[in-house]
Amino acid sequence: MNPLRQKIEQEIRERGPIPFSRYMDVCLYDPDHGYYSRNAEQFGKAGDFYTSSDVHAVFGRLVARQFEEMWRVLGSPEKIAVVELGPGRGLFAQDVLDWSEKKFPEFFRALRYVLVETSPPLRERIQTTLARHLESGRAKLAALDFPSSESTVPSPIAVSSGLAVSSRIAVSSESAASSGSAVSSASTASSGPAVPSGSPGVGAVGSSAPGFRGPGFCGPGFWAPGFWVAQRFSAANSSPSDARALAPEVPVILFANEFFDALPVEILSPQGSLRIAARDSHFLETWAPSSPEELEYLDRHSIHPEPGERVEAHLMAQQYMQHIASTIDRGFIIAIDYGYTRGEQLAGRHRGTLKAIRQHSVSANPYEAPGEQDITADVNFTALAAATEQHGMRTQELITQSQFLMGIGEANQFADAFEDCRLPQERAKVALQLKHLVTPAGMGESFHVLVASKGVEEEKVAGLAGLTFGRRQD
Repeated sequence: MNPLRQKIEQEIRERGPIPFSRYMDVCLYDPDHGYYSRNAEQFGKAGDFYTSSDVHAVFGRLVARQFEEMWRVLGSPEKIAVVELGPGRGLFAQDVLDWSEKKFPEFFRALRYVLVETSPPLRERIQTTLARHLESGRAKLAALDFPSSESTVPSPIAVSSGLAVSSRIAVSSESAASSGSAVSSASTASSGPAVPSGSPGVGAVGSSAPGFRGPGFCGPGFWAPGFWVAQRFSAANSSPSDARALAPEVPVILFANEFFDALPVEILSPQGSLRIAARDSHFLETWAPSSPEELEYLDRHSIHPEPGERVEAHLMAQQYMQHIASTIDRGFIIAIDYGYTRGEQLAGRHRGTLKAIRQHSVSANPYEAPGEQDITADVNFTALAAATEQHGMRTQELITQSQFLMGIGEANQFADAFEDCRLPQERAKVALQLKHLVTPAGMGESFHVLVASKGVEEEKVAGLAGLTFGRRQD
């Protein structure tokens, strides 16, 4: 029998029917049997799904170009941090770092890249993929705990067992070889879910990573107490006394590609909020009255479901974005995902988007194979944008991935994609891969890009290449 199914059934016997968000949390992030905790083979065309970074290096190269422009808009500061949530196998980070080093040397000298990943298999893969940049101190692995669907404290901060509450990025100076214990994970009853990776989420357990050894990276000029980026970015096994945080004067670009779609959601219908029960080795759906928070979410950011209809309430994603926005003093957020606005829901679209994915096949049954299939839901960008704006950030009009990449690439006619091509057939192959990233038939129209900023002049933000496709004539 599926061991994760047994574990969930045991919890239901002990505690009664559980919220769907709890079921989704355990399926994805259980430290022993969760989908993103077992291995690093879910990604890519040979796995269950692939992300834009799996298609071609040009995705990372184009976004590196946008990062560099953001750095210049910020005044070309001596130091800047790019923080990637859920970096998966590290392919995007590798493309950004390698291309920046080659094409934007001044930006590269200022850049420090933080990969927030808690899945042990993926952290191991990242340490191989980014070995050179990790050893030089240009890149750093960090882990993260964040608010749990199981949390009963009134504050959105969920206290993980054995780790004091902190709201700062913290990195351990210990080497990976010295790590042995793991932080308590979100999939346990006492803590919140671990950070999902790239597409869509990953990891339940953290481990410490190699320390920064690059010039000027560990000193007070870059890593110093006081810089808040998100809820408890902390290296596993480190304590507040032996960790350092980003200095407050260092601007940040926080990047999340296919991250929010895998955060646990509540499922709501006219019957209330979905609960999962169990009987005779089968999961059963029951309903409980919707909470005030769920009803407020529908009033503000979504639609109230019609009879026979279900919608997702992304309470955790909204809470998480609030933390991110509240902890950035100056910089940008870029969130790329498949999703929708409230207006689209009101028009009858994106209602009941929950799905399970396995070997590139989509199923509507999230109960079929717990821990062996991905579970995702389309992102409510209206709620995410509102969460950023509550904490002083300014959001730009939502655009498609196609508009974003076309805006960045049109200035040099996508030379970033074809630079390494030597033969006509190589150019033809790359052209097909680029087409998949930007056309409606591929990923171009199904993915949207949310850009938010704080402490940057509005006209400079609006002029960013990724936001100006089709508007250059104005």
